[in-house]
Amino acid sequence: MSRGGSANPAAASTSASVRNRSEQPPRSFTNEQFLSIGRELTRSSEGADPSWQLIAQSMGFNIYRHREEKSGLYEYKIYGTLENCPPDLCAEVYMDLHYRIKWDEFLKELHEDTRDGRTVIHWEVKFPFPLTNRDYVFIHERQDMEVDGQKLYVILAKSASSPKFPEKNGIVRVKNYRQSVAFQSDGKKGSKVFMSYFDDPGGKLPSWLVNWATKTGVPNFLRSMQKACLTYRKRKTSS
Repeated sequence: MSRGGSANPAAASTSASVRNRSEQPPRSFTNEQFLSIGRELTRSSEGADPSWQLIAQSMGFNIYRHREEKSGLYEYKIYGTLENCPPDLCAEVYMDLHYRIKWDEFLKELHEDTRDGRTVIHWEVKFPFPLTNRDYVFIHERQDMEVDGQKLYVILAKSASSPKFPEKNGIVRVKNYRQSVAFQSDGKKGSKVFMSYFDDPGGKLPSWLVNWATKTGVPNFLRSMQKACLTYRKRKTSS
């Protein structure tokens, strides 16, 4: 499982505008893609649309899935709240991959390759024995937005390729991967969170692992990120 950058300000619709930072590398995602994910936060009280199945309510998060016809695999959506972690801090921690390797227990290795102004990330994820570890090559971008007067922080990621990161023996390359996350103030000191993800892990994974990853793994990751936010804030204050 997965960052910063911006472009010039651009109006996304009459009720939404994108306020970006300055001088971003070539874009890999459109404003509409960012806006679409940002708007999912407005569904947090009602959940996903009816075509999505509610499969679990775990650790304060509602988890939905939708079967993708082409692959036969599931895409997942998660809605919830992280207390005492404001949205700008959530986004900063989520994008700081070099910090993430310190708190994400499943992230084994992390490398980056920057070419033509675009950064490609490679990381290896630990799978429980006797399963084989997986690795990912992907790009990600962050965009700070304003939708209906609400400040949102949206991050998108998807599979990519780089000659610097060839496949390795003994590790399964995940070639079809996408993830998105959005943060918004909960009106207090925390954040409303929306996350969606899809990947094809290759091979046949046991059902217990799929169930664990869906119902426990992702909420655990978000809770770990919540703790990492507090440490990150203290680290920045003391530096």
